[in-house]
Amino acid sequence: MRSKALWGLLLAAAFLAAFALFANSVQGLLGQVFEGVEPPVDTASAEAHRLASAAEQQVGVTVSYDASYVQIAYPGGDVPMETGVCTDVVVRAMRDMGVDLQVELHEDMTGHFGEYPDDWGLDEPDSNIDHRRVPNLQTFFERSGKSLPVTDVAADYQPGDIVTWKMSGGRPHTGVVSAKQARHQSRFAIVHNAGRGTVVEDVLFAFPITGHYRWF
Repeated sequence: MRSKALWGLLLAAAFLAAFALFANSVQGLLGQVFEGVEPPVDTASAEAHRLASAAEQQVGVTVSYDASYVQIAYPGGDVPMETGVCTDVVVRAMRDMGVDLQVELHEDMTGHFGEYPDDWGLDEPDSNIDHRRVPNLQTFFERSGKSLPVTDVAADYQPGDIVTWKMSGGRPHTGVVSAKQARHQSRFAIVHNAGRGTVVEDVLFAFPITGHYRWF
């Protein structure tokens, strides 16, 4: 009886060892299927990477979304860092790079007001809000020669690029291409604030793209 029991224990141990080996093999295979995604090709400049990093650093700092009209200083005006809208992600990152879009856009609008969208019933520039509106940023980037083609090719969108979209209901939106790879995708994620504060998410193709810009 003892020999039979010992033999049974040996068989059980062998079975468990074989099962563990099989499980490890399956786990490795699944890891290759779900995680073995080629990293996106990175051709961005060092300055573009610094812009992407400046945007990423807003994660955990800007934790809410508030589209209220607020009077701010000029130049260098901003709402409190813990809040903001999608354009503030771009504006703050660009300021970290030494480019104040509030000033640059205001000066261009002052001299070429008729070239900008007439969506808000204004008859003169407003340095409190103009740079915080997506259509104005799009116009400014286009006038500055920073536009790139809009495509459905992920590799065309590099870290530090600025992208604009049309979200549900026609709401314009913008964000910065991150240097972080999107989870399980061979493309870069996006730094943006769509209502929950600044986050890094895989939303490059989540909405129709309306603009693609590269400053650096």
